[in-house]
Amino acid sequence: MELRIEKSTNLKPLPSDEGSLGFGIQFTDHMFLLNYDEGEGWHDARIVPYAPIPLDPAAMVLHYGQEVFEGLKAYRTPDNDIQLFRPAENFKRLNLSNERVCIPTIDEEFALYALKELIRLDERWVPYSEGTSLYIRPFIFATDPHVGVRAGNHYLFIIIMSPVGSYYPGGLTPINIYVERQYVRAVKGGTGTAKTGGNYSASLKAQVEAKNQDCAQVLWLDGVEKKYIEEVGAMNVFFVIDDEIVTPSLEGSILSGITRKSVIELLRSWGYTVHERRLSIDEIIEANNKGTLKEAFGTGTAAVISPMGLLRVDNNDIVINDKEIGSISQRLYDELTGIQRGILKDNFGWIVSI
Repeated sequence: MELRIEKSTNLKPLPSDEGSLGFGIQFTDHMFLLNYDEGEGWHDARIVPYAPIPLDPAAMVLHYGQEVFEGLKAYRTPDNDIQLFRPAENFKRLNLSNERVCIPTIDEEFALYALKELIRLDERWVPYSEGTSLYIRPFIFATDPHVGVRAGNHYLFIIIMSPVGSYYPGGLTPINIYVERQYVRAVKGGTGTAKTGGNYSASLKAQVEAKNQDCAQVLWLDGVEKKYIEEVGAMNVFFVIDDEIVTPSLEGSILSGITRKSVIELLRSWGYTVHERRLSIDEIIEANNKGTLKEAFGTGTAAVISPMGLLRVDNNDIVINDKEIGSISQRLYDELTGIQRGILKDNFGWIVSI
């Protein structure tokens, strides 16, 4: 497929202070678009100046939420090169999400090629400061002007990019987590394994309550028994209990995180015992009472590693590692960010250079 490029003639000013970038606030000069029409397939690949999208008020995505998205980052190395971290995994997962919500799959190799071209065009937007990166948001949605529940016949695939600082303004500081007992995010057989907006809108009610309780994120339990740990709203989760590192197994209701996968591979390469299994909140409470709960942390593209300092369960607080960063959390953060930024050697073949 041919990729048409239209360069902007009105470039935006770059952020004046990389230390106050925030997350997902400013966007680069260009974006990638690709249309799908039934009978024609994916067509008209183009990079164009960043601009609003014309959309019919009856567009199906607005009424029935048929959409998927991804998130990955580009990093600037000390040698001024730009690189991506496991981008093929993101486009592979995008297609898994597509299949779940009946969106036609994309050509993963072409999507990565188009992304590289987009980054080359907007290279000046990749920030230089430590802890910063260029956040990349691919997404696809149904555009049919039709009010009626069915899969769409027309779609738009877009990639936009945003220079970002740390996902958590406080940096690598252990955060408070609110354990949700009433509401559920997803169930096995639902859309929990897909990266689709409905999963996140379903989480907002609990997120508001978490904020009211001075917690940064919600820890979701399973939707049936409300007892087994699943994931935090923006992250997969890991717990260090005695000499075992445990993360909830992928059983059809949580997202298969790329950072999660990388962490498991790293830990096992270091000789740690990592188990993917069902893990109840009661087991965590018991481990804390016995003094065997050593660390807990979240993993995700946005935050990379996010140590947990406190779990708020039924108005009771479980303090983890005296609210200090654990040695495993710190080592994982240093290793992953070192590889991503080109400071440490990539022994796994994860890095793709632009």
